[in-house]
Amino acid sequence: MDIALVRAIEELRGLSVPALKAKYREVLGEETKSSHKQYLFRRIAWQLQAQVEGGGLTERARIRAAQIADDADLRSGGPKGFWSWPDQARTAAPRPSPGTHRDGRLPQPGTLLTRRHQGREVVVKVLDEGFEYQSQHYRSLSAIALEVTGTRWNGLLFFGLTERRRG
Repeated sequence: MDIALVRAIEELRGLSVPALKAKYREVLGEETKSSHKQYLFRRIAWQLQAQVEGGGLTERARIRAAQIADDADLRSGGPKGFWSWPDQARTAAPRPSPGTHRDGRLPQPGTLLTRRHQGREVVVKVLDEGFEYQSQHYRSLSAIALEVTGTRWNGLLFFGLTERRRG
């Protein structure tokens, strides 16, 4: 990097915000509304580097960027419901009826899944929503596999409802 450039950037570090704003106007040729010292320092330093090392945009690139910005379909806010809190969103959204989002690999409710693990028989009943194991309700087969083995398992794999993927 050019020695004069390094010195100019080092001088910027000691400037106050009003002095940086004046330097910004001088170097970039426009006023700034920002009073954030770090932002001003970085923008001026970048522009100085671009001038010395030729890293700035060509005039053609500037014109194209302005055209893109003019054509942009900008939102003034997020989509409907974006700013609502999770509790509000949960109560506002209709709940799916039982069975509509069931994993296709799961058997029908009422089916008993069995598996031998370390000499004991594990029996799980498939419910409309969740599973029953030893008179306890579980939301997933993975939670039951964790309860049985003490380690994390893919519940479908543990109960033989899917095979381990190869590849």
